[in-house]
Amino acid sequence: MDFSGKQIVITGGTGALGIAVVGGLLKAGATCIVPYRSEAEAQRFPHKDKVKLVAVSDLSDEAAVATIYSGLDLWASIHIAGGFATGKVADTDKAALMSQIDGNLVSCFLCCRAAAAAMKNGGRIVNVAARPALEPRSGAGMTAYTISKSGVATLTLALAEEVAKDDILVNAVAPSIMDTAANRKAMPKADFDAWPKVEEVAATILFLASPDNKVTRGAIVPVYGKS
Repeated sequence: MDFSGKQIVITGGTGALGIAVVGGLLKAGATCIVPYRSEAEAQRFPHKDKVKLVAVSDLSDEAAVATIYSGLDLWASIHIAGGFATGKVADTDKAALMSQIDGNLVSCFLCCRAAAAAMKNGGRIVNVAARPALEPRSGAGMTAYTISKSGVATLTLALAEEVAKDDILVNAVAPSIMDTAANRKAMPKADFDAWPKVEEVAATILFLASPDNKVTRGAIVPVYGKS
């Protein structure tokens, strides 16, 4: 895959999956724009000297999102940023629900909107949903998260139809639990070998965002590994 000369925004680019995605894009020649929330986060980012970092504390803020995409001639926008929270409905108040909706769905919606406007000659949008978005019953005990990620999946399908005529292909991946240090710490007795590696999920994202993807749109691609 060749991304030479192509501008790409990656939200959540400083996280475990984001680092793998940005690394692959840089290797393929892309110019990467990566929002970040804190200076410590930016300093830890292994690709900080090879990308354009943009300080944005809240991706659910419309004006803040506009600053990321301003002046870009964008090829692709990859939306990894989000948050996870467990909680049964009985234990989830409105503030907790809205935190998940803002962090996962509203942020993705605003970035999709800004990205499509910045794509002058077609492009690619890749969102990150989650396995419970495709299998809602598995989202019991994390209902607010499941609702927000199901919204990301629905957004992906509807937007794909809206912008297809503009040669913008919109897709999403739906990971299961990924093999990260944080997830291993949280679930020390799990079968780590069954979890998809971030590099493997990144490879699917890179294809969907690439010029090599000429026809795939409106797909929510399961990336479950063996789990």
